[in-house]
Amino acid sequence: MFSPTVKCHLAALVGLLLLALTGSAATAPRPNFVVILADDLGYRDLGCYGVKDIRTPAIDQLAARGVKFTHFYSNGQECSPTRTALMTGRYQHRVGGLECAIGIGNVGRYDDAIRLRETHDLGLPVSETSVARMLKDAGYATAIVGKWHLGYEDKFAPHLHGFDHALYCQGGSMDYFHHVEDPPAYAHVLRLNGKIEKRDGYFTDLIADEAERYISANRERPFFLYLPFTSPHSPFQAPDEKEPKPLPKDSTRWNQGSAPAAVYRAMIERMDQAVGRVVAALERNGVAGRTLITFMSDNGGTASARPTELNGQKSSTLEGGIRVPFIASWPGVLPENVTTNQAAIGMDLTASIVRASGAKIPAGREFDGIDVLALVAEKKPEVARTLFWRGRRGDSTWRAVRDGSLKYVYRTVAGATTLEGLFDLQTDEAEKNDLRASRPDEVKRLRGLLAAWEKKVAPVR
Repeated sequence: MFSPTVKCHLAALVGLLLLALTGSAATAPRPNFVVILADDLGYRDLGCYGVKDIRTPAIDQLAARGVKFTHFYSNGQECSPTRTALMTGRYQHRVGGLECAIGIGNVGRYDDAIRLRETHDLGLPVSETSVARMLKDAGYATAIVGKWHLGYEDKFAPHLHGFDHALYCQGGSMDYFHHVEDPPAYAHVLRLNGKIEKRDGYFTDLIADEAERYISANRERPFFLYLPFTSPHSPFQAPDEKEPKPLPKDSTRWNQGSAPAAVYRAMIERMDQAVGRVVAALERNGVAGRTLITFMSDNGGTASARPTELNGQKSSTLEGGIRVPFIASWPGVLPENVTTNQAAIGMDLTASIVRASGAKIPAGREFDGIDVLALVAEKKPEVARTLFWRGRRGDSTWRAVRDGSLKYVYRTVAGATTLEGLFDLQTDEAEKNDLRASRPDEVKRLRGLLAAWEKKVAPVR
């Protein structure tokens, strides 16, 4: 939460950043945006974040050329919530039904999602204006190549959300070679602009192929390219493991927490190679110098991820479930080889992109995120943030609030509290030292902040 003074200061920073970017709005080209999203990548699963046995030179080079965040968070503890917030720049709770991942085959996983599924409304409505729509309206070419996971129904398809070009898998878990999900039904879920698409190849490679073509075709105009990889989400398949038929239903490779270590490594390394191909395409087409490239994960890692010092994993609002790697490289705008402890969250990127592009936010709509890249570009001191999480699945609800360095987290199952803790992340990133007994007033205060926020983001449908 920001005071009016801080908001004014941020607005001034945005103006300075836009002036630095454009010089003269009439002559200087607008920046391109390449937003890369990994799927279930653990906080330590990159070389630049400390992993030793996975080679990620291309992503590491992005960090060396830009800024690495150490306190960056996904909006949700699972796939669909984070993607919703990234598309809208707002807390996903405002939409309704998207507080946990949409189940394979279009399954609602908690009461609100089940209700919406029954009326064929489980997904991101077109009325929730996306970042792609805002940039398209501002004259940008827009594309998604990768994983959508924001609704199976045709009315939720990405080409209806402002993406001129959309090659995507509909759901959350697709065979990398045969592009099907939900064994033994094996529904084909690869789509091109809303139509069934049949292609041969490892999906990570297909993403890179399509991205290269798109960059070449659009090098003469500003573009927004969203690359949500499925790697390293299950099913766990290395690029050299193609079989004549899709993985059988009883294969352990579908299970998120049981990746063979070598296969998990190979999947991430192939994604890193794909990122390298994208960077090379930007350079080859002469647009790298005016392109912001970002890389993040949609949530924390599963049990298949490499160990971290963080508590918890995907599907929880403990640090291991929501703290993710985030890298931003922007030549001439962001500093190089810098690490920041600025607290930030996925929807901040949306605010940064829209404001830097010169696009307009629809009337009556306001971002919940802030332009965090303006703060970094101007090398300003870190700003204290108040960030919120709530994720529901079945009768389980995870909540958390981070206010400055204090974080309060709790989980209820069928209304009963099963986990609770107050932690100071400045001295206890592993969330081992519960401070509730010594700081009861803070618990009360943070619970009050959470309750007020939940009322503020009540869903519209």
